[in-house]
Amino acid sequence: MNTLPKPTIESVLQQTRQETGLAPSELRILMGHITGLDRVGLVTQSHQELPVDQLNTFKSLATKRQQGEPIAYLIQEKEFYSRPFFVDSRVLIPRPETEELVEHALGFLQSKSTENLLTRVLDIGCGSGAIAVSLALENPILEVTASDISADALWVAQFNANKLGAKNVRFVQSNLFENLLNQTPPLAFDLICSNPPYIELGDQHLSQGDLRFEPQQALTDGGDGLRFYREIALHSPALLRAGGGVLVEHGYNQQEAVKALFSKAPYVHVQGLPDLAGTPRFVFAQT
Repeated sequence: MNTLPKPTIESVLQQTRQETGLAPSELRILMGHITGLDRVGLVTQSHQELPVDQLNTFKSLATKRQQGEPIAYLIQEKEFYSRPFFVDSRVLIPRPETEELVEHALGFLQSKSTENLLTRVLDIGCGSGAIAVSLALENPILEVTASDISADALWVAQFNANKLGAKNVRFVQSNLFENLLNQTPPLAFDLICSNPPYIELGDQHLSQGDLRFEPQQALTDGGDGLRFYREIALHSPALLRAGGGVLVEHGYNQQEAVKALFSKAPYVHVQGLPDLAGTPRFVFAQT
């Protein structure tokens, strides 16, 4: 009697690729997540039998990916600034260009740290904590405050801080500046940074790709995409030390509008910055 060949890692990958049309690279990521094998292990152990429970889990994840669910949510991880951040559908998936916001922030804070014994940063709308935790780990003498309106997002951010060993971050639930102003003693920061929701309501991108699965309140302000920049420009000076700065990420076509919001006193220096692809992506304003 002939017995059916047992499913191996390689045979399952090939069969699933034919069935789903998914890219081999994505299937390998899912398989690595299920088996615990890295890229080399998937090659050297490709003829290893895949247990039924792992096979079923893999097939389930592949089906979800075929339906468009983001890889990062399926494996609950996204690399950011060379660190593995936990992510799920409660938070926005960190984007590579946001790593450049961290770079710009670190450069500015390096210059400030010679002026103050304790340098303080505020990350508004921290989401997964990618910005706040990365800053805290890259410069352990910083005192980082991370705020978000979402208790779910703050749970994820706190989890990442604990998992990655960032002890110099504190978390505050706040609708923008609501719970940050009027504290005793008053809060004072050297840098306020934010990657706020900036997609305009009705933008077609909201119904495409990964964005369909991400929390809408982390993507759009429900209006023209500039509401959060207006609030940040208006209220940041009350929380900034002398010579402090504001650094925000924005959409590809919003730089001039965002710069205009920071072009009034007490801001004295406003600069638009591109990302590595050359797209206008950040505005830095100093008081």
